[in-house]
Amino acid sequence: MAMMKAAVFVEPGRIVLEDKKIPDVGPLDALIKVTTTTICGTDVHILKGEYPVARGLTVGHEPVGIIEKLGSSVQGYEEGQRVIAGAITPSGWSNACQCGYGSQDGAGTRHGWKPLGGWRFGNTIDGCQAEYVLVPDAMTNLAPVPDGLSDEQVLMCPDIMSTGLAGAERANIRIGDTVAVFAQGPIGLCATAGAKLSGATTVIGVDRLANRLEVARRMGADWVVDSSRVDPVEDIMRITDGRGVDVAIEALGTQATFEACLRVLRPGGTLSSLGVYSSDLMLPLGAFAAGLGDHQIVTSLCPGGKERMRRLMSVIRSGRVDLGPMVTHRYKLDDIEQAYELFSHQRDGVLKVAITP
Repeated sequence: MAMMKAAVFVEPGRIVLEDKKIPDVGPLDALIKVTTTTICGTDVHILKGEYPVARGLTVGHEPVGIIEKLGSSVQGYEEGQRVIAGAITPSGWSNACQCGYGSQDGAGTRHGWKPLGGWRFGNTIDGCQAEYVLVPDAMTNLAPVPDGLSDEQVLMCPDIMSTGLAGAERANIRIGDTVAVFAQGPIGLCATAGAKLSGATTVIGVDRLANRLEVARRMGADWVVDSSRVDPVEDIMRITDGRGVDVAIEALGTQATFEACLRVLRPGGTLSSLGVYSSDLMLPLGAFAAGLGDHQIVTSLCPGGKERMRRLMSVIRSGRVDLGPMVTHRYKLDDIEQAYELFSHQRDGVLKVAITP
């Protein structure tokens, strides 16, 4: 029985490296030899027990690798080809997929449907913090990596780049808009880049950490607000001469940042929510204008599929966005427990960690 190393969820507070069987390949699957992956904030929610997954599940959902073996029915790909797969792996045939929301690829029943169903890696099936990962529905999800792009250049495409740009896309940012992005972690930085790509002419990045604000400027922020020194709501209203912003993007997942986003919106503005929330949200009466402010609140889950990945890699290849500065630390898979300790405690200025088996 061929074995591989994999980072496995054992119990809340414990993700450990174990030996697991290399997956068998079904007709529509592809087995990928992982060359680079990373740790996501969602993985930390899993580690802490804030998001439940099965014990023994391999975690991780951001793979870059090489096709090791193709299923018997997979066409259009070759073994040995460099590829990525999105964190979201839609089937392509469900009602949600056919409506254009592959990330919500849940099976509907008379009792309703399961949200987030398109997120399978490290959630409902084994993920990619391992030497190998099995990609389901390979012809829907595998995207070849263009020549000349390194693993680290495309490492953000499967999740945080797709998610961050979706926050801007879902908000329908227009040329000339003013946009505030609350929290400049990896998702927020990609949202900042996405706002600039979408045509916003004033992008305001908010965070408490100086190093993240510096990276925000490199991602396209015209203004940065240090929320450890000033009230970000007051400062944004000063920057906009009291008008407020057209779009506020929430990229942290807390009540405080969600409420701040509401308070800086102009009448008729849009709050685009990207955060993963671990408790109930409250809508404050004043900030919500008692429900009469013509506001919109939209949410996004990372779009996946091979066409989405192709588009994102095209943006990287064009040079219009450079996400290289986000990779601040590098670890071998053998040391992934140390990598989790660093990333979960946000030490040493960490943004993203590149993991190489």
